[in-house]
Amino acid sequence: LMYPRVFAEYAEARLRFGNVSALPSAVFFYGLEPGQEISVDLERGKTLIVKLVAVSEVHEDGERTVFFELNGLPRSVRIADRSQVPKRPARRKIDPANPGHIGAPMPGTIVTVSAVAGKPVRRGDALATLEAMKMETTVRAETDGTLSEVLMKPGLQVDAKDLLAVIG
Repeated sequence: LMYPRVFAEYAEARLRFGNVSALPSAVFFYGLEPGQEISVDLERGKTLIVKLVAVSEVHEDGERTVFFELNGLPRSVRIADRSQVPKRPARRKIDPANPGHIGAPMPGTIVTVSAVAGKPVRRGDALATLEAMKMETTVRAETDGTLSEVLMKPGLQVDAKDLLAVIG
């Protein structure tokens, strides 16, 4: 039997990270080294092959990008490096419940900005263009209203769901 506080901490970690008992102990405690590959048996007949490819330098917001392969397919994810102090605060994210929040549809670089705070916009109006891997995407107003905040400028690197503008 576990003590109540120990169980509460276990249950909280299980909710936050899922069932980590499938990880080898050394990986759980120390993580993977670049180039290292492991097999994780999730259940009978379901095995994941995870290979750490590389970890980026620390970004200004205190996060790192982790590049890995999952069953041979390249993936990347940004994670907070708690050993670092961010040089700038993390960017605000959209609130999916707020139709006035305009977010980046994908990671990329803001190329042009036509949005101006205080100006009225109509649903579908172009607010900015975003470039990712030589493709440009137009960021449009999702609703009618007045722009109360514009949080983007040309050259700004953004991640998916970063808050770009607010229609009040």
